Amino acid sequence: MRQTMNGGDWLRLGVLSVLWGGSFLFYRVLAGELPPLTTSFGRVAIGGLTLLAILRARGVKLEVRRAQVPQFAVLALLNNVIPFTLFVWGEQRVSSGTAAILNAMTPLFTVLVAGLVWRSEVLTRARLCGVAFGFAGVAVLVGPQALVGQDWLGQAACLLAALSYGFGVPFGRRIIGVSAANMALVQLVTSSVLLLPWVLALEHPWTVAAPSLAGWASLLGIAVLSTSFAYLLFFDLLARVGAGNLSLVTFLVPGSALLLGWAVLGETVAWSALAGLALIGTGFAAIDGRLLAAIRRAPAPVPRPVSGAPPPR
Repeated sequence: MRQTMNGGDWLRLGVLSVLWGGSFLFYRVLAGELPPLTTSFGRVAIGGLTLLAILRARGVKLEVRRAQVPQFAVLALLNNVIPFTLFVWGEQRVSSGTAAILNAMTPLFTVLVAGLVWRSEVLTRARLCGVAFGFAGVAVLVGPQALVGQDWLGQAACLLAALSYGFGVPFGRRIIGVSAANMALVQLVTSSVLLLPWVLALEHPWTVAAPSLAGWASLLGIAVLSTSFAYLLFFDLLARVGAGNLSLVTFLVPGSALLLGWAVLGETVAWSALAGLALIGTGFAAIDGRLLAAIRRAPAPVPRPVSGAPPPR
């Protein structure tokens, strides 16, 4: 596994950010087409079937121990069922770019949950500083309109979705002896099983009007592109460059979502959104630690000698 990334790795990372950033665009379209639970079920069911077909074609052995099924049920709730549903509900009220920026709080929530709840990581001063920057970014993004406007519920839903991811990421590290491909597939299958009875009981999808062409395209896009293909690319990068380098995608996803929302949906990109994104990115950089380490390793500039004086030794 390489510690540094070459041009091909950066290209893959950029593609992954577009695939995941595109999910917020698809959610925004689907918010006006299908109920939230039905959208979430469509994503995990179609995505799971697609991933199953691809893995079987590749000859990947699919196996999970029965004793791990309860763990996967919890993981499916935290990583798929809860956040997917909250994001599609939240994007009925906020833009896709705003949802993506709030989703960038995931690594910050992960640090807090891993340090305070699971006790699996130490909350260092740099990490706490990073969390503070992240919350400052959310405050700038949300702004005073959240107190008087109507979209604060949508923003709260997106933040709760990111918090759910924050619990899911460290919990997933507790599941051992399962390949990344199997973990992704079992998550999607388990999520489908958990969602189906709620979809049938609460939303009665057979009574919902059929989606438009854009709705069907968005459902297939979020299931096949933003789920199945994104997972495969994720696994490839994880094996190539490791989890630390792969975490840099967190910087890129909100930018991809903002650009897609602006280009496709005509959403306005406010300065407060860019400022909030910058602060959240600064917080993640502090937690990641590599930027600060690089600055510390940089050699001090050599002063130019004064005329007639010997150069410094």
